[in-house]
Amino acid sequence: MIVCKQLHLIISLAVCGLVANCGVSDPSVAAENVYIPTPPDYSETTMWHVELNDKGEGADVFYIPSTWEYDWITTDGRICHYADPSITKHHDDVEIEMKGVSDYMADGNNFYSPHYRHITLDSWATLNEDTIRRRYNDVSFVDVRNAFDHYMNNDNNGRPFIIAGFSQGGKSVVELLKVLTPDQRDRLVAAYILGYKVTPDDVKTAPWIKAAQGADDTGVTICYNSVSDVKYIKPIVSAPTVMCINPVNWRTDAIPAVLNDTITVTLSPEYKVLVVDGYDDSTLPNILDILNTGDYHGAEPWLYSECLRDNMHKRIQSYRQASNK
Repeated sequence: MIVCKQLHLIISLAVCGLVANCGVSDPSVAAENVYIPTPPDYSETTMWHVELNDKGEGADVFYIPSTWEYDWITTDGRICHYADPSITKHHDDVEIEMKGVSDYMADGNNFYSPHYRHITLDSWATLNEDTIRRRYNDVSFVDVRNAFDHYMNNDNNGRPFIIAGFSQGGKSVVELLKVLTPDQRDRLVAAYILGYKVTPDDVKTAPWIKAAQGADDTGVTICYNSVSDVKYIKPIVSAPTVMCINPVNWRTDAIPAVLNDTITVTLSPEYKVLVVDGYDDSTLPNILDILNTGDYHGAEPWLYSECLRDNMHKRIQSYRQASNK
């Protein structure tokens, strides 16, 4: 866990740097022309972070990263609500997360993580889900789906796979689950949604999105959000949600679990969030007063990393035993 905590600190500092250098706070920019970056070309290796570590007992992991950039202004004065993977800084920012997550998700697995034109933190800060949905669907999810199709057509080769994502990446997992073909659903080991929600409308649209009930069921969705108290639930990422599982003891009831000897993680069945006691959140930056303020959003991929590593191995083994693969 020491390595993951160091990575957590690195990412927190990186986000703090973004706050200092790239934020756009002038409301007048809203009236400017909007710039949309050129779509990524997923035949280019620079648009991927790939690690191939499967020795015959693993699976593929398709990981969608979270939100890194703030609104920014082009040299000709246009505002952009999206990251641009062709910009070195935007590319390298996201690589920090990809490398950190691959430290445990790529353990014995083939890991594929695409760069994409994610919507900015300022977009999330509107707290307007219609605006967020429109910007995301028009650009970001177009990239995610193109990347997933490229992966399926060129790299998957009929192998079992996991879909995982954090924050905006978790939203992408939900949206990808909705469009999986029956054959792809059969090969889905599990989906991991870290720091995002699965709404009643989501499961109504795609009833095959089923909540994990334990540590080794397959074809299911693992979903959680962490707070210090239920009064800090942030609807923009965590409510309403129809599912939550405790990634420390893999239970869906209120029986607490102890993490790293000092942190207690208790699931609230009523609110479907994890209530965490004993965690030092001093390295989590306040993001526009909407995240990391009573919630532990920025810690979701790192706090439980060893639990997730072990659980992915367990679910892959369970899938292979059931399918004799």
